[in-house]
Amino acid sequence: MQTSPLAPRRRVWPVLVLPGLLVVAAVAWSIFWLYAASHVDQKFEEWRGREAKSGRVYDCADRSVGGFPFRLEVTCRDPVVTLTSQTADQTQLTARLKSILVVAQVYDPTRIIAEFTGPATVSDRGETPSFVAGWTIGRASAAGAPTPHRVSLEFDDPQIDRISGAVQTPLLRARHLELHTRLLEGSLSENPVVETAFQVTAGTLLGVHPVLAEPFDADIRTLLRGLKDFAPKPWPARFREIQAAGGRLDFTQSRAQQGDAIAVAAGSLGLTPTGYLDGELTVTMVGLDKFVAQFGFDKLLAEGGAPPGADRIVPGVSAQDVNKVIGALDRMIPGLGNVARRNANAGVVAGLNLLGQASTLEGKPARAFPLRFVEGAVFVGPLRVAQTPPLF
Repeated sequence: MQTSPLAPRRRVWPVLVLPGLLVVAAVAWSIFWLYAASHVDQKFEEWRGREAKSGRVYDCADRSVGGFPFRLEVTCRDPVVTLTSQTADQTQLTARLKSILVVAQVYDPTRIIAEFTGPATVSDRGETPSFVAGWTIGRASAAGAPTPHRVSLEFDDPQIDRISGAVQTPLLRARHLELHTRLLEGSLSENPVVETAFQVTAGTLLGVHPVLAEPFDADIRTLLRGLKDFAPKPWPARFREIQAAGGRLDFTQSRAQQGDAIAVAAGSLGLTPTGYLDGELTVTMVGLDKFVAQFGFDKLLAEGGAPPGADRIVPGVSAQDVNKVIGALDRMIPGLGNVARRNANAGVVAGLNLLGQASTLEGKPARAFPLRFVEGAVFVGPLRVAQTPPLF
C-alpha cells in the first residue's frame, strides 16, 4: 500500500508581515500626532507672546485640539482680539467673534488656514460695540509660520453695520472681499517691502458718499517701500519713518468699475517732511460724464454763485472747489465759465476733457489726465481741486 507524500507546510509569517507593518506604522504615526498635538498649546502661547509684543492680544474662552490623523485643528471658542498701539492716542480696539478654527497639515506645519465664524463686534476699549460684522464664509491663510511671508483674507457676503445706541445702520455690503499681502524683500523686523492686493466684488459703502452707494468692483494692487519694521507703534510715527527713508506707495495696478464707468490709475505717492502726500497718479476713465453726474455738481451752483449751505449737497466736495474749476475754464476760454456754470456737471467734464488726453481703455474711448499731490493739495492739471490733511 502506497501513501502519498505529505504536502509541504506553508509558512504563515510572510502573510502577516504586511499587516504587521501597517499596524506598526499606524502606531508610530499616532504617537507622532499625539506628540505634535501636545506641543500645540506651547506653540500657541509662544505665538500669543510674539503677537502681544506687536500690540495684538488674542484670548480664547475655550481651546481644543483635534484633526487626527493628518491634520492639527485648533478650535478657539468665543475669541477676543485686542489691538493696541496702532494710533497716536493709543486707541484700543476689541473684536469678539463666535469661534476661530485654525488648521495645519501635520506634514506641512508652515502653512496655516483659519476659518472665522461670526458675527463679530468691534468696540473701543471694551465699551459698547460700535460696529458689528457678519459673513457667510470667512477664511485666512498664512505661509511661512511662525513668521509668515504671505497672508491672505477672504470673506463671502461680508456686511458691516454701525451701532449707535439701539440703532444699527448699514455701512458696507459686498459679494466678496479679498486682501492678499506678501513680503517681497527684507523681513518683518528689518526693512520689509510689502506687496498688497485688495479686491472687492459688488461692494457698496453707505452713508459715506452717494457715489459709493452704487455697487462697484475694485482691484487695487500696491507696493510699499520705506517701512522700518512691523513693531507696534502709532501710525504717525510709522509715517515719519517711511518719509525719512524716502518710502513710496506705488500703485502698480488699480482698476474700479461701476456700471459702464471704468477707471484705472497708476503712479506713486510719497510724503513730504511736513507729512503731506506728494506724487502723481495717471487716471484713465471711461464714462467720465456719467461719473461726474453722480456728484451732482449742478446742484452746488446756481446762476451767479453757489447757494447757502451748498457744501452739504455733495459730501466731500465744496461749491468753492467747483467755482475754482469753472473760473479756470473762463480764464482759458472767455465765456466758457458762464456756459459751464449753467450746467456744472458738463462744465467739470469739459474742464477735465481739456486737461486730459484722448485715450482708449479696454477697447473703449477714454480720457487720461494727471492727478497730482503737492504738499497735500490735489491738482488736476493746473487746477487745484482739493486739500488732504497731513499724516503726521
